[in-house]
Amino acid sequence: MAKRNLLLEYSEELAVCIAKLCKDNKFDSNVVFQIKKSSSSVFANITEAQYPQSLADMHSKFEIARKECAETESWLKLLFSTEAIDDITFKKLRNLCGRIKRMLTSSCITIENKSKQG
Repeated sequence: MAKRNLLLEYSEELAVCIAKLCKDNKFDSNVVFQIKKSSSSVFANITEAQYPQSLADMHSKFEIARKECAETESWLKLLFSTEAIDDITFKKLRNLCGRIKRMLTSSCITIENKSKQG
């Protein structure tokens, strides 16, 4: 039985939820482009990190994913502040972003510690 990769699952869930949210709502086209781009980049970079060339490569992919996740969160905040999404949707997706960022941070710390050990 294969081990579940929660980080990958959560990042895919985020990208799918954002894609559906954008499909179902009439948001500004720039916001749609940006939030879909950043959320899908989280998923893409975490996917790429599953097949790293080195620990440094994996670390880099995780750092990029963390930045893209923070960007996704900022677009969600903008959508919420402009009343384009409701409180429940905002909190659900913000919490998912937070979970992903915490997991990425933890993974980066683990990689940094492994790199120091040689």
